[in-house]
Amino acid sequence: MKFLARSFLGLFLFSVTMGLLALAGGQIYWALQQAQNDEGFRRPSQEREFTVDVATFEPTRIAPVITAYGTVKSWRTLDLRASVGGEIVEVSDAFRDGKHVREGDLLFRIDPAEAQSALELAQIALAEAETELTDATAALSLVERELEIANRQLALRTAALTRQQDLKARGVGTDAELETATLAVISAEQAIISQQQAIATANTRIARARIALDRQAIAVTDATRTLEATNLAAPFDGVLSGVSVLRGGQVNANEVLGQLIDPAALEVAFRVSNAQYSRLLDGAGRLQALPITATLDLNDLPFKVSGILDRAGAEVGEGQTGRIVYARLEEAAGDILQPGDFLTISITEQALDNVAVVPASSMTSDGRMLVVGAEQRLESVTVEIVRYQADSVLIADFPAGRDFVMALTPQIGVGIKVNPLRDGTAVSPSEPENITLDPDRRARLIAFIESNDRMPADVKARILGQLQQDEVPKEVVDRLEERMGG
Repeated sequence: MKFLARSFLGLFLFSVTMGLLALAGGQIYWALQQAQNDEGFRRPSQEREFTVDVATFEPTRIAPVITAYGTVKSWRTLDLRASVGGEIVEVSDAFRDGKHVREGDLLFRIDPAEAQSALELAQIALAEAETELTDATAALSLVERELEIANRQLALRTAALTRQQDLKARGVGTDAELETATLAVISAEQAIISQQQAIATANTRIARARIALDRQAIAVTDATRTLEATNLAAPFDGVLSGVSVLRGGQVNANEVLGQLIDPAALEVAFRVSNAQYSRLLDGAGRLQALPITATLDLNDLPFKVSGILDRAGAEVGEGQTGRIVYARLEEAAGDILQPGDFLTISITEQALDNVAVVPASSMTSDGRMLVVGAEQRLESVTVEIVRYQADSVLIADFPAGRDFVMALTPQIGVGIKVNPLRDGTAVSPSEPENITLDPDRRARLIAFIESNDRMPADVKARILGQLQQDEVPKEVVDRLEERMGG
């Protein structure tokens, strides 16, 4: 009995399964038949439109701007060095980092005792040299007087010799008297030679005394300079930096104790590419004195200062490209700027005519852009890229007055229909251009539409109505002839 009950139950389940499968097959068949019967009445699919932001090509005159980055430097920076070594005995209250000092202000003083002693010794030696020169001059005067007396003695003895020679000639004088007179003359001549030698010695002594005097005068000057060097004063108006000195400290000669920076002598050094540098040159290849604007960002509060191009660097530098350019900054820059500040530099070039400024996102790297054409469909145009600056591009050879897409996306391309927005407002499409068809051309287009079984009935009726008009939209004719193959 159990076997018979299970057999009937299995047969029942099998029958139910086959019935459900037959019902499912019937439903599928009915759905296919219904879809075939309703094919001519399907609602036509609508073309998708993309909303894009547009702007109009407007030719204008604009001066391109080169943007670079550089650091502030002072071309008048002086290392403050100790000219002599010793102990710091006095430090000015103004000798501190960041302090402004005036020309001539005392900064610090080194112990002058040793320098003072050296100066006094040099002055004493100078006085000795002056005394020696005075003594040598007096000795020369005495020797010259002795020479004058010797000359007179020679004259007298020469006259006596002459008389003895006359007396001898007359037979009155003796040989002994003549010989005595002759010896007296010779002795007087020897005395004159001795005095002349003494005069030469005296002149040499005077020359040496003068040399010694000059040497000691130089020594006094050096000692005076050394004594003055113990006091360091500011050589010009400026701001102190890197001060490292305390009262009582020991310093060595030529040791750097700080820096003095002139805030009115600031300049900025920045690097530009070779292409940018070429646009800064005049026809003769010299750097033009173009104006610049340097901007310092102080916690999102930009501080701007004007300047002018001054010169180019002397060398490129190993492993570097482009050129280093220096620009002078106006004197007011010293109120805020400091050496080492990082600035953004804007250099205004010569103005260009008939160019337009467009966003960099509106074009490809080879200068292709999308413009809004007939029926608000996109068309491609190619423009000339003149300059890249920041997020914008300067272009030429563009279709003036036409609207272009401000940002290219992968979803849009040539032929895509768009909904253009300008400043968030929809742009109304321009009126389509209408043309008059000749009878043969009109008949071919009507025949093409009537023979198209796949076109929805309402679309076919609308197009046939347009073709029956005296003037037909040109874009409709172009689209139909493109589908017809010419």
